Amino acid sequence: MENSIGKIHSFESFGTVDGPGIRFVIFMQGCPLKCKYCHNRDTWNASGGTEYSIEDVMKKLLRLKPYMKTSGGGVTVSGGEPLLQIDFVTKLFQKLKEANIHTALDTSGTLPIHEKTQTLLEYTDLVLLDIKHIDNQKCIELTGAPNHNTLHFANYLSEHNIPMWIRQVLIPGFTDDENDLKTLQEFISHLKTVEKVEILPYHDLGKFKWKELNEKYELENVIPPTAEEIKKAKKILEI
Repeated sequence: MENSIGKIHSFESFGTVDGPGIRFVIFMQGCPLKCKYCHNRDTWNASGGTEYSIEDVMKKLLRLKPYMKTSGGGVTVSGGEPLLQIDFVTKLFQKLKEANIHTALDTSGTLPIHEKTQTLLEYTDLVLLDIKHIDNQKCIELTGAPNHNTLHFANYLSEHNIPMWIRQVLIPGFTDDENDLKTLQEFISHLKTVEKVEILPYHDLGKFKWKELNEKYELENVIPPTAEEIKKAKKILEI
């Protein structure tokens, strides 16, 4: 494991939605997916971001350790897709465990599991797994990639007793089909280590980033789900 330098898009000091408690959130640069609804479009380019060493990141986050501890929080590494920089994330998580800080990995699970993935998960307390779409063809249309690796990742976490939160972005006309949600619920019901299922309502707050990059935002006319639509999806998913 060689890489002690990571390309990072940004940090969030007091995150409250990416895992339990108050969290220091690290958004890694680079993503293999092309999600039409992505609100972090500027994280896709793997050559972008700012370089930070493990030491740089630890200095930033250790200042907030008291807040993490008292709230039951910790550090979440998100993206982009953090598994693209797996050596860096693994080294960081090792340091965090030495400091007795809770670690969470926010991933789409779209990259194949290999030996390095297994090593990283040994230092991971919680995985926030984004299931982009339970229907494979619809997943390809929405993200540019199939969902096989994601579903395999979920099963791997379940089989190896690794806690996970399942996350589903609710996009009207794309991920809100009743039958798809029922299929998702059935899949989740067979996983042993799911601690929480989250519906993340679609929003278009990141579409300005697409325009700044002169990219077409294909969901321009999609309206965020209503409270009733969110309630219906939660009922189907039994949350």
